[in-house]
Amino acid sequence: MSKNIIETHEISKRYVMGSEVIEALKSVTINVKKGEYVAFMGPSGSGKSTLMNIVGCLDTPTSGSYILNGQDVSNMSENALAEVRNKEIGFVFQTFNLLPRQTSLENVALPLIYAGYSKADRTEKAMQALKNVGLDHRASHRPNELSGGQRQRVAVARALVNDPSILLADEPTGNLDTKTSYEIMDLFDQIHSKGNTVIMVTHEEDIAEYAHRIVRLRDGLVETDRVNANIRKARSFIQD
Repeated sequence: MSKNIIETHEISKRYVMGSEVIEALKSVTINVKKGEYVAFMGPSGSGKSTLMNIVGCLDTPTSGSYILNGQDVSNMSENALAEVRNKEIGFVFQTFNLLPRQTSLENVALPLIYAGYSKADRTEKAMQALKNVGLDHRASHRPNELSGGQRQRVAVARALVNDPSILLADEPTGNLDTKTSYEIMDLFDQIHSKGNTVIMVTHEEDIAEYAHRIVRLRDGLVETDRVNANIRKARSFIQD
């Protein structure tokens, strides 16, 4: 049994825009082991977002293969991909993507509805997930009653409530100030230390330095893939 949770083999992604063909990814081969903490880096147009979309089962490669947790997902239908996505991947986005009229608890419980949990089990699991990110005392608050950092922690709790195989974070500190960014990175450290696989997409050098491995993309290719010898630790603790 492979220890890799992610295996891409020579994946490419081409988009046809009128008469123009854009090669977003060109023959990218990457393996990620269970429990790794990896950052995908690169400038705009490097292919990092396309790679994240394929790794997150939001898109499929034009060619090549992608094995996620032992399952080939390269050519799955949209419905089959959605099922895999709900089971295997927890997403954290730059813009939080919380429902404005729902409480923190209701936002976190949302993935459990699709997973078929009873209301009592949803409430219990969602409350535990909020507790794990230090926000159980904000369970009844709506997003507009929370700070940016608190909203992102609710989003992290929602991403983890289903016990996914991978936490996939797309520019998770992009909308946060420096101090709050460090708090969120501290939270990611804690999540990774519990054995979770964390993949982060960022264009910020200082944020990428929290990851234990950094994969740099340029022009749709892997430019470098290295272990991070100088791992940064977050400078501040979670505060309200």
